[in-house]
Amino acid sequence: MRISVVICAFTEERWHDVHAAVMSVRAQRHAPHEIILSVDHNPDLLARLKASLPDVVVVANRHRKGLSGGKNTGAELARGDVVAYLDDDAVAAPGWLATFAEGFADPSVIGVGGLTIPLWPGAPSSRELVGTTHRELTFARGTGRRPGWFPEEFDWTVGCTYRGMDPGPVRNLMGGNCSFRTAAFELTGGFATGIGRGPGKRPLGCEETEFCIRLGRSSPGAVLLFDDRAVIWHRVPPERARFGYFRARCYAEGLSKALVTRSVGAGDGLASERAHVLRALPRGAVRGLRDTVRGDLSGLGRSAAIVTGLSCTAFGYAAGSLGLGGGPRDPAVVGAGPPARRPGRTR
Repeated sequence: MRISVVICAFTEERWHDVHAAVMSVRAQRHAPHEIILSVDHNPDLLARLKASLPDVVVVANRHRKGLSGGKNTGAELARGDVVAYLDDDAVAAPGWLATFAEGFADPSVIGVGGLTIPLWPGAPSSRELVGTTHRELTFARGTGRRPGWFPEEFDWTVGCTYRGMDPGPVRNLMGGNCSFRTAAFELTGGFATGIGRGPGKRPLGCEETEFCIRLGRSSPGAVLLFDDRAVIWHRVPPERARFGYFRARCYAEGLSKALVTRSVGAGDGLASERAHVLRALPRGAVRGLRDTVRGDLSGLGRSAAIVTGLSCTAFGYAAGSLGLGGGPRDPAVVGAGPPARRPGRTR
C-alpha cells in the first residue's frame, strides 16, 4: 500500500511545527511513499522549505488561495495508491499510516480517518512527541492546560476529535487526520475551493465534510471509516484556548455549514450535526451540571459553553443561509469540478 502524505503549510509562524510534522511522517512503521508539502501562496516560505527539506516534495498551491486548493494540489501530484493528510501543526504516532493501510485492506473502504488529540498550552512540544506511541503516554483526551470551561464535545473547534465521535463508519472524516484512495479525487474532482479556510480571517471549515458527502454520493456503498488507533497530536495555541476564539469558531462553523447545505442539501449536510445536537450535547450539559453539584465548579462553565457554542453555530448557520455574516457567498465555486489531473511535478 503506497501512501502519499500531504501537509499543507501557509505561514512562517509554524516553521518548527511543519518540521516536526515531517519528522513524524519519516518515523512511521509503514513508510510513506512520499511526503508532499503544499505551500499556500507564500513564495518566501516555499523557498525556505525547499532549502531545509530537500528530500520532501515542496510545491506551491496551484489553485485558489486556501486550504482546499492546497489539498487539491497535493492530491494531483501524489503518486501513491492513497493520499493521507496531516495538519502542519500536528505530529503522527508511529502507527498512524500502518492503521490507515490496514483499513484499506477492505476494498469497500474508500477513506480512513483517525483520532486527533489536543496538545493544550503547556503540553510537550511537537518535537518531543515524534516517535512516541499512543500507549506510551499517560493521557488519552489531551494534555497540557485544557481550560476548565472547555467541553470535550466541542474539541472540533480546535481541530480535534470530539466526545460523541465513535469508531466505525462515518459520514465524513476530519480534514487534519484522514486518508483517501486516489480514486476518490477522480470521482469528485477534489475539494471545493469555496469552502474551508481561505484568505480571510474567519476560522472557516467544512471542506472535508462537503467533499466526503459528494464522495459518498459518487460511490454508493463505499465506506468512510473512523479508526481511533490512527493517532495524531494537534497543537492548540493559547489564542485558540480562549473563549473569544471558541465563539468565533462556532459562528464560522455555522457559516461553513450553510455553504455545505447549498452544495449537498440539508439532509446530508446536517445529518451528523443533528445527531450530535440531540444526543451528545444534552448529555454533556447534564454532565457539567452534575460535576458542579459534586464540587467541580468548572462544570457549570462547560454546560454554559455548550449552550453558547450551539447558539453561535446556529446563528452562524442562519446568517450564512441568508448570505450574511461575512462568510463566503458564491455558490458557483461549490461542488465537484473536473476530475483531478496528475501533471508533472517539480521539487
